[in-house]
Amino acid sequence: MKSHSVMLRRNFRHIARNPTSVFNAVLMPIIIMLMFVYMFGDAFDVGEHYIDYATPGLMLLAVCYGLGATATAVNSDMTKGIINRFKVMDVSRGAVLSGHVIATVVTNLLAIAALTGVAFALGFRPSAGVADWFGVLGIVVLLGFAAGWLTVALGLAAKSPETAGLASVPLVMLPFFSSAIVPAEKMGPGLRQFAQYQPFTPIIETLRGLLAGHPSTGTALAAVAWCAGIAVVGYAWARSTFSKRA
Repeated sequence: MKSHSVMLRRNFRHIARNPTSVFNAVLMPIIIMLMFVYMFGDAFDVGEHYIDYATPGLMLLAVCYGLGATATAVNSDMTKGIINRFKVMDVSRGAVLSGHVIATVVTNLLAIAALTGVAFALGFRPSAGVADWFGVLGIVVLLGFAAGWLTVALGLAAKSPETAGLASVPLVMLPFFSSAIVPAEKMGPGLRQFAQYQPFTPIIETLRGLLAGHPSTGTALAAVAWCAGIAVVGYAWARSTFSKRA
């Protein structure tokens, strides 16, 4: 437990010293929200106020925008010999990886809290009750945990910090090809099917249902299953790669 707290403090210090990572994780999703709500919101027919429709998808986007810094930090630890220093210290191998994942989850929560505050200022009025808000928190934490482990695995597999940052780009782009910005049924053939069956769409729809006060059990189960599957794959891949390279 001590090793985990040490690694967590170290990761937060690095995040605080890197303004670019703070910008990507917190400010960039807010800028995208302002852009879509004020510039494009009236162009989308979503059957409700656009800010109410878009906020759940932008919550997921806020998670994804902070992943590049995690992948880069993990790869930097591996390629610059820092891992070898930890071997001679009282730091468990698991703490090196889980410290990055926990820091990612906490950063995600801060980014989503800031995004939600701006959404309320723009007119976001959810119908969620207390239990629904706890459901939103649970999905966000589960998503951050799953995405964190997958990003750690990508960072470990990359050859350099630069390529590690690029490895997370597909995760940043994937929400734009989901129901985050516009309903999937309004997309063209091919793209519509991709948006309906990719993993982020059920997660977004679960958040949307919870915030609207009428969650769908089927969608929620699909979202939890996707998050659990991504977390297991990411964890297994990360531990395997770490054991080979460390």
